[in-house]
Amino acid sequence: MATVPTPAGTSALLLDIEGTTTPITFVKDILFPYIREHLEDHLSTHWEEDECKQDVHLLKKQIEEDMKQHRACPVHTVDETVHTDEEKAIREVVDNVLWQMAADRKSTALKQLQGHMWRSAYASGRIKGEIYQDVTPSIRRWRDRGLKVYIYSSGSVEAQKLLFRYSVEGDVLDLFDGHFDTTIGLKVDEKSYQRIAERIGCRPDEITFLTDVSREAKAAEEAGVNVLVVVRPGNMELTEEEQAHYNLVTSFNQLELTGQV
Repeated sequence: MATVPTPAGTSALLLDIEGTTTPITFVKDILFPYIREHLEDHLSTHWEEDECKQDVHLLKKQIEEDMKQHRACPVHTVDETVHTDEEKAIREVVDNVLWQMAADRKSTALKQLQGHMWRSAYASGRIKGEIYQDVTPSIRRWRDRGLKVYIYSSGSVEAQKLLFRYSVEGDVLDLFDGHFDTTIGLKVDEKSYQRIAERIGCRPDEITFLTDVSREAKAAEEAGVNVLVVVRPGNMELTEEEQAHYNLVTSFNQLELTGQV
């Protein structure tokens, strides 16, 4: 397995989750189906609780924003089984959430609700976060060499922490120095990476970002961040041009640290 050197001067590693630290199948086949299966029951049970009210409020604000921007929205059909105003409101939220998921939306409102739903599933042991076997030993090695390690994912910070706290390897949350989600900006926006650098307290060129998504890699690169593209089973295939442009890694074990103490 060929080694890939990290750029000299790297002081922080920024990691994506889906397709990078964690198999895409875990998200698509376990996490997302859990939401679809339990969404209506979750809303019905917690509808009057403050946390659920906040989740619904954010979703409604997102709908308003979508309408202002003339984005597509789900079409509500008449459902004869719905009789009360609460049932109607819940059904509309369900329709919107399922529509956003089908469209692979990355809205903060959606990700916050999902994180709150996954919390009980993780805590009860119904779900355990999956991590590639090369991930935790590599992060420990990086930290021993003095690097900081951060997560940047479209999933909410809470959802990120749940995955690593209740992982198949136990609680490995202490391996990370911080977490970022879409509240700092979308992953395809270069300004998001500039904000992360400011938050971490270093220059963009002192960060190396690992992701499997070329659009994210491009945005990070435009912000001055170093990029390594992760190639894992099931990840989206890269074009020949992308393969030639980016340094590729199939395992974290390939990273050779250069210039760190």
